[in-house]
Amino acid sequence: MDLQRISEVDTEPGELPRTMAAWVIRQEREGEPKDAFQVEEIEVPEPGAFEVIVRVMAAGVNFNNVWAALGQPVSVFRYHPQEDHHIGGSDASGVVWKVGEGVTRWKPGDEVVVHCNQASYEDPEVHGLDPLAAPSQKIWGYETSWGSFAQFTKVQAQQLLPKPRHLAWEEAASYGLTYFTAYRMLIDQAKLQAGHRVLIWGAAGGLGVFATQLCRLTGADCLGVVSSADKGALVEQLGARGFIDRSDYTGMMRHGGESAEQEKVRFGETRRFAKAVKEVLGDSPDIVFEHVGQATFPTSVFVVRPFGKVVICGATSGYNLDFDVRYLWMRQKQIIGSHFANAWECNKANQLIEQSKIRPVLWRTMPFEQVADAHQLMHENRHAGKIAVLVGATQEGQGRTAEGPGAIHAEVGA
Repeated sequence: MDLQRISEVDTEPGELPRTMAAWVIRQEREGEPKDAFQVEEIEVPEPGAFEVIVRVMAAGVNFNNVWAALGQPVSVFRYHPQEDHHIGGSDASGVVWKVGEGVTRWKPGDEVVVHCNQASYEDPEVHGLDPLAAPSQKIWGYETSWGSFAQFTKVQAQQLLPKPRHLAWEEAASYGLTYFTAYRMLIDQAKLQAGHRVLIWGAAGGLGVFATQLCRLTGADCLGVVSSADKGALVEQLGARGFIDRSDYTGMMRHGGESAEQEKVRFGETRRFAKAVKEVLGDSPDIVFEHVGQATFPTSVFVVRPFGKVVICGATSGYNLDFDVRYLWMRQKQIIGSHFANAWECNKANQLIEQSKIRPVLWRTMPFEQVADAHQLMHENRHAGKIAVLVGATQEGQGRTAEGPGAIHAEVGA
């Protein structure tokens, strides 16, 4: 297929073309992203009831589709066995092209952002508890196919949000998965309030840049843990009270299987780190924002104040957590698990983007033909922040229809 013509569509909104270009993973070629992702000509799906087909103008790249390419820790085909292909991509901005039966809020031509939570309308949890509790809950573009690395994508109507008019297509496609996750963690799960002290691991990463901005917006004081002074300067620009370079405390990281003597040394470094946190924040944190897992979790439980909260959404360093539980129960601390966000939270969070109170942070925008390369960069840890991919847009900066600050362009990382 001619990828130089990927932005061209020969139908008007309301009518779908027969086929589209898509970056596809198939189970038999799972492995390195550069090999697993291949461009194929795929039939454009029709929308079912309460579904919408969106013409993708730009897509966001996340680590979940590095896992999809590798087939690890499990193959994505376990999640959608009815389809023999996987089209990844869990962030997108685009134009509504066709709506299915029952869709009344959206019409062809509407400009939208897509959030990545799906659940069955038939699950009772969706209608009173939380869609994240539904047994059918899945992350679109990872646990489902028809993601954003294609000219068209199929989504549930409830996944659509108004595109912020002051953002370009690539900026609007860059923030959903990480920002909405951080919003639920802090605002709804940890009940962030003005005056709270917050410790943010990976504060210059995809989650951390939004956690930092949410703290500033709510009047909480936050301290960012980063990997360099340059990233520390960025989180201070975003509103952090200060930063700590984690390379100064490598001895506190938990690797698992430490001997008694090694653990004694590690715990001494944790105490030294906790003292440094207090010096910046003025006291122990009320909330620790966790997503690193094995390496940092024992420190998180130790450093958070009595009756404080450790809120966690992932475990990039390992998910087998080994920590001294006495500091949990004797000081009555809380561990809160959190996973993405529901549609209401996504809408509330998106309003803050529309009002320019929160801004996306974007590192690089790449053309559609480099989707595999983008994931290979992530796999080899050679990226330095959020990557967006142009699909229907032909160049950066397209899609803005109002004045306002766009994304912050910066090199950031975990």
